[in-house]
Amino acid sequence: MVWRTDGIRVISPVKWRRFDGIVGALWEAESQAGASGYYLAADPRIMVFFDDVSSRVRISNQSGDFERNHRPLTRAIYIPAGVPMWTTSTSLHRFSHLNLHIHKDRLLRFLSPSVGQAAALSALKQPAELQDAPGLQVLAGLLAEELDNLSRHEVYAESLVGSIVTGLLEISEQGAGKADGRLTQAQMNKLAARIGGLGDCRMTVAEMAATVGLSESWFANVFKQTTGKTPLQWQLARRIDLAKKLLLDNDLRVAGIAAQLGFSDQAHFTKAFRQVAGETPAAWRRMLQVR
Repeated sequence: MVWRTDGIRVISPVKWRRFDGIVGALWEAESQAGASGYYLAADPRIMVFFDDVSSRVRISNQSGDFERNHRPLTRAIYIPAGVPMWTTSTSLHRFSHLNLHIHKDRLLRFLSPSVGQAAALSALKQPAELQDAPGLQVLAGLLAEELDNLSRHEVYAESLVGSIVTGLLEISEQGAGKADGRLTQAQMNKLAARIGGLGDCRMTVAEMAATVGLSESWFANVFKQTTGKTPLQWQLARRIDLAKKLLLDNDLRVAGIAAQLGFSDQAHFTKAFRQVAGETPAAWRRMLQVR
């Protein structure tokens, strides 16, 4: 694994164990504001955080404009083999997380008998992220205890790893979305987290498709089946929701909100707002004031 960090220090000895094709490690560390990291592994890996770091750590899998491409780091994340990850911290904080490095052949041996090799191979290529993952945290906690004090047969730890894998990976017969041609809830959560990390809630359809690991044409089709809206209609609705929150602040001018959300001008913003909300931004704000 290749990794570089700046501003992150380990505050407790790393506890780790090696099993059949698996290395598990429990890290406790402190991250400074502005700390950064780069990580690239030849095999898949899973991280489960015992602390909510979503407001403190931002990540990206693209080497371009970090401010444009970042998203919050969720509590459980699966990174496929060969996918790079950049991180940056927004504030001083301490965290602990379970890190699982799993050889891809080991994962295939585990998944293939149940779901078939094609579905298993497809699942291994799809990143997965979950913010609300209490079950995975319980499993990770049990595994962390075993790493600290190996007291049972290694099959116990390996079964915990297997449960974490199946609870996090996107596994389906078609390898993209559910078998009925829809996006999974985890994929929708990933999209929401990605677009929520952008100041103007704007992404191209190609960027949305890449976020969930699908081709642009296939993504547009299954997205409409999942939400009843095109990707751009869904995105516009989220921008208008954000506009409503901004309109609650009477000190913000409508023209300023339009510019902040990336509309070409106030007229463009007003037309889009009326299309979604049924009122102009000014009229919507006045209705709130009357209430």
